[in-house]
Amino acid sequence: MAVRHVDPYSDEWLTQPTSYVRHVIDELNASEWWMGPCDPREVTILLGDGFALVWDEESGWRLGEFVAGGPERHTELTGVRYLGGGLLPRPARVPDALADARAGVGGCTAWRPRYRSHRNARDGFDVALDYYGGAGH
Repeated sequence: MAVRHVDPYSDEWLTQPTSYVRHVIDELNASEWWMGPCDPREVTILLGDGFALVWDEESGWRLGEFVAGGPERHTELTGVRYLGGGLLPRPARVPDALADARAGVGGCTAWRPRYRSHRNARDGFDVALDYYGGAGH
């Protein structure tokens, strides 16, 4: 796969996480989700039981009780537990990580992992996101 450059803050860049997140949504059989704002780019998946799963490009996935949020707004959660596994764990692994987080196993609550800064727009992370947009996943 050729490495391509996507201009930060372009429409394509803003929606780039969508392909990855759709793979996770399929694994979870979820239906309600939305893109949040950028800085960092964020996606929320409502789980239907008062909880939500949020992904952002700095700390990966986190689970918590949904407080507030919506399209183009950062989601507020309480009782947050980070799933761990990096920024882009394989979509097939997210359901198990979610089950572990619900059970209080794995992940973390004491600190927010920060794998990268959203300000590092040319650090190669977008190439990893592009992987999920193609047939290579």
